[in-house]
Amino acid sequence: MAAPVAVTIAIKAAIAAATDKRTWKVVGILIAAILTPFILMTVMILSLLSGTSEHNNAAIDLCFNGGVVASSAPAEYRTYISQMSECFSALDKAVSDVEAEMDGGTLDSVRIKSIFYSLYFGAGSLALSDADARAFVDCFVAYEQDSESHRAAVPVSLETAYANLTAAGRTASSESKANAQEIYQRIAYGGAGSYTGEIEYGGNNGVPLEGLNLLHPESKNNLDLVAYAENSFASRWGYVWGTYGDVLTDSLFAYKLEQYPDGVGTYEDFICGNWLGGRTTDCVRLIKGYGWFNHDTKKIEYGTNEMSDLSADGMYNAAAVKGSINTMPDIPGLAVWRSGHIGIYIGNGEVIEAMGTKYGVVKTQLDGRGWKAWLEIPHIQYITE
Repeated sequence: MAAPVAVTIAIKAAIAAATDKRTWKVVGILIAAILTPFILMTVMILSLLSGTSEHNNAAIDLCFNGGVVASSAPAEYRTYISQMSECFSALDKAVSDVEAEMDGGTLDSVRIKSIFYSLYFGAGSLALSDADARAFVDCFVAYEQDSESHRAAVPVSLETAYANLTAAGRTASSESKANAQEIYQRIAYGGAGSYTGEIEYGGNNGVPLEGLNLLHPESKNNLDLVAYAENSFASRWGYVWGTYGDVLTDSLFAYKLEQYPDGVGTYEDFICGNWLGGRTTDCVRLIKGYGWFNHDTKKIEYGTNEMSDLSADGMYNAAAVKGSINTMPDIPGLAVWRSGHIGIYIGNGEVIEAMGTKYGVVKTQLDGRGWKAWLEIPHIQYITE
């Protein structure tokens, strides 16, 4: 037991220290030094989980499109980006596997990854096996037995997908759903995004598709792809998700509204006022529309000429010849890609792309647009001489 005198001295010393401003300053500095890293990381994660924050925009772009994380970013942040990107790769593979079981059409891979991002970003550790990725993607389809030996995957509505996720133990809160929608809108319909270069709009001086004559109609090739894209630009084609160059009639528009209530329904009034009655497409279907274009009948015939009905990401993944954008050769007709979006390089540092609902088919500069890779489009012959 301590002696009474020693205890008294200790108490007096403690009181003196407690009333000494210098002591509190030192204590404050020590506490700040200990807690600051945790506070900063918490703030960063909270900002990442906010669908409108600048931090989140940067993280979204890195996860969906790749890129270099700033060297000044905390190690935890870098780890999150790396792990999420690896999960996205697993999801892309699962999407491709499921699409192979569909009787035509594609899955909305951007939607799937947006929901996954919103559900899991900020988790302590992210890892996704092939089996887990397939189980997640399976929540977005139903399987129908169309014959004794064949089972086909059929996309389900967003509401059904969320119900399937809940049944699988992955319940999304209303906040998570809203965040996923913000992410989806940014990636799938973000239009110009952070691009500050020139956006050139075509006029009405294109040739009607019924009168379009290509240079080498005997094959599907890069030069005719460029001519087709330039004509769609000159003809001021509009943008409607899920269309591939046909005239947007009332009946086709109604079908797309039912098929894509978010991607098309969100812009119903704008589409009615700007694109109804004209030809419309979306980014990857501008390419597929050329692949399906019958030069003899002057009609776009779905699924023909070995041109698979792939998504933008699916087309990139299927390409045998591709590379990072800084290695791109100057060959017109190459495609340029970033997650969820694709365009057609036409030469001279320019790209024609179906940019988004409020833009239509436009011409932009290759540089500064955020493209991450180039590719030779499957089933397109490349003429370089």
